[in-house]
Amino acid sequence: MENPGVGAPADAGPLIVGIGGTVRSGSSTERAVRAVLAASAAAGARTLLLGAEELQLPLYAPGESLRTPAARRLVEAVALADGLVIGTPAYHGGVSGLVKNALDYLEDLREDARPYLHGRAVGCVVTARGTQAASTLAGLRSVVHALRGWPTPLGVAINTESVTLASGDSTGDSTGGSTGDPHLTAQLATVGRQVVEFARMRTPVG
Repeated sequence: MENPGVGAPADAGPLIVGIGGTVRSGSSTERAVRAVLAASAAAGARTLLLGAEELQLPLYAPGESLRTPAARRLVEAVALADGLVIGTPAYHGGVSGLVKNALDYLEDLREDARPYLHGRAVGCVVTARGTQAASTLAGLRSVVHALRGWPTPLGVAINTESVTLASGDSTGDSTGGSTGDPHLTAQLATVGRQVVEFARMRTPVG
């Protein structure tokens, strides 16, 4: 899906953009983000996933104005977004370099009408082999706060040693990414709905 916010009718659902994954397409993190976006879509939102391939960007360099097409697409998608879902693996207790680098590009929105993630709900999801997902989730929520976003009340930390996420759709659409764990499925769905609910609350009327 390309630029789903351009030319959208006034009564179209809110645009929820998912950012996350690893350099490996179809990673557990990307599958989790897909699951959240699927719940957002079920709640009436338009969705766009920027996953493994879209996030392999040059290292962000302050003061460098040249942008690759992928970097421009990322920044433009976030500028259009009514809400976001950010997923990262926990690497040594922190957000992955891939995801953090993508978020650093949001500095390009510093003078936008809605700078950075201003006024938008952001669902946060972290995966890890072990318990470090919980501490990294707290760090990711802090990053969202620093970018002026509003983390949803529920964030999800996933221990991939104890749960497996289904691969879902491999087309680049945001469908799929289911899980066989009912509790985890419910958590991811709740995050997807919360992002949409908040986006609708913030949408101007008339």
